[in-house]
Amino acid sequence: MTTARVLTEAGARTVEAPLELIELSGDLVRVRLTASGVCHSDLHVAAGEWTAPLPMVLGHEGAGIVEAVGPDVSTLRPGDHVALSWYAQCGRCRQCRQGRAWLCTGTESTSHLLPDGRTSLSDAQGAPVHAFLGLGTFADATVVPESAAVAIPADVPAGVAALIGCAVTTGVGAVLNTARVRPGDSTVVIGCGGVGQAILLGLALVGADPIVAVDLSQERLEHARSLGATHLLRGDDPDLAAHVASITGGGADHAFEAIGRAETVALLPTLVGRGGQAVLVGMPAEGVRAGIDPFDLADAGKAVLGCNYGSSVPAVDFPRIARLYRSGSLPLDALIGVTRTLDDVDAALGDLRNAVGLRTILDLTA
Repeated sequence: MTTARVLTEAGARTVEAPLELIELSGDLVRVRLTASGVCHSDLHVAAGEWTAPLPMVLGHEGAGIVEAVGPDVSTLRPGDHVALSWYAQCGRCRQCRQGRAWLCTGTESTSHLLPDGRTSLSDAQGAPVHAFLGLGTFADATVVPESAAVAIPADVPAGVAALIGCAVTTGVGAVLNTARVRPGDSTVVIGCGGVGQAILLGLALVGADPIVAVDLSQERLEHARSLGATHLLRGDDPDLAAHVASITGGGADHAFEAIGRAETVALLPTLVGRGGQAVLVGMPAEGVRAGIDPFDLADAGKAVLGCNYGSSVPAVDFPRIARLYRSGSLPLDALIGVTRTLDDVDAALGDLRNAVGLRTILDLTA
């Protein structure tokens, strides 16, 4: 049994409900959740911008403690502290065999199902309830496949561990894995919300310089400075591209878009210089299209890269990020704003909608 916040209709508030967890079998793991982030992907579903089967328990940035494991689980045991991965790789498809778990074609996570095609949750009448991306972390417990739960040190705070599960791995991974930024490379980040802030920390980690932060919120821009940004620019500045060119000496080596808006996606290639790359990290609503200048891309040798989950392998990257945090190299506590309870999910989604504050963490032990 778990208590969860359930979305029954797009655009409506979530409702509290007791739900049944599926019985453990095979490689399934039951996790008592301790914290969850509230991410823009959750808002996309809540607002009806992404198609998803309802009713559904949202939430996909989760951390917790393993309560029990199925008979085929080999890497986890009860009591382990884990961060949850929303892209549970199958381990068998061509992409997985090539070490590219973030491109797995055999996962059922994106269908919000367990690997065998069942839902992990059901209501009091036995009707299935979907868990967002196979996790459903707006609850006090969940059941996930073994590949979706990665052990991390117990001294990593639950809120930080939850963010490692999505925003941090996406942002830091975009820098380290997707773009492969080198020390001294010039960079620009459009959008200084949760993922954008993680990108900034990743850029500071590798020694990028300059690091230009772009946003409409003065509060977020000032926070970006504390995360390593060397220059701050307003996103509504009509001369934004010219200012970036002046700061970087002709255009950035790497430009990251962390919002998912057509306007900023179209703008991104204009901010990079010859041979530079525009990295699309933000996830747009379904059906969004953006126009780019193909002549400019070809003539200047620019590249446009898509970035899914920071091009990361959770079993490798989660522990690596946790080690960097524990060493002080990645001050991930700086990404956390307010902490709320599970009852405050709708308020947290409202803050996201209005671009208010830093990342919200739900304390699921309260």
